[in-house]
Amino acid sequence: MKIICIGRNYAAHAEELNHQIRGGAEDPAERSRQAGGGADTLPERNRPGSGECSPEPIWFLKPDTALLRNNDPFYIPAFSHEVHYECELVVRIDRVGKSIAERFAHRYYKEVGLGIDFTARDLQRQAAAEGLPWERSKAFDRSAAISPEFVSLQELGGDVQKLRFTLEVNGQTRQTGDTRQMLFTVDRIIAAVSRYMTLRMGDLIYTGTPAGVGPVSPGDNLRAVLEGRELLSFDIR
Repeated sequence: MKIICIGRNYAAHAEELNHQIRGGAEDPAERSRQAGGGADTLPERNRPGSGECSPEPIWFLKPDTALLRNNDPFYIPAFSHEVHYECELVVRIDRVGKSIAERFAHRYYKEVGLGIDFTARDLQRQAAAEGLPWERSKAFDRSAAISPEFVSLQELGGDVQKLRFTLEVNGQTRQTGDTRQMLFTVDRIIAAVSRYMTLRMGDLIYTGTPAGVGPVSPGDNLRAVLEGRELLSFDIR
């Protein structure tokens, strides 16, 4: 089982992320550019306000040991002092596929859930500045919370690109996502990723986070809602 995470899939979050890591991009191809040129080396098409984005989705992997299931509490790891939440729609693949055409991609999933991509922002910032890989900040144990329940798209109206979700922290709404605002649709993501690797039953695709990410602290409660359904509610310790 693979956890595939999409970066910079909402324009507002891409701009937000630029500020948080001083120009870093969730794009492994940019690491070498950052190493040589520092914070201002993003290509013009990826700069906020440019009106353009990368021609393919930006994605990275987390291991299965990153999963945080059953609304178990999230324990802030000792190696980070700045862990951020990133709430995302999650698509579960339900058949094997390779080199899937975008027009057929909808046949490879039927249910969606919600997840939190926890990110050690301080480690990410350091890695970006040094031109190093970001796995330490993204792929650590229990860094991918996943909802216990997945919901049939049929129950949600049938269109994965017409869904809204929210994240509340201690009862206050911090993130609001609308899949119509994705830069890359779910079907385009599946087509792009499957060009390089086989998708298998049970693989999870975290489809990107909207603006509003922020740090968590011990005692916080995170609650994620998809189209009026509470799918996640757990505590930070």
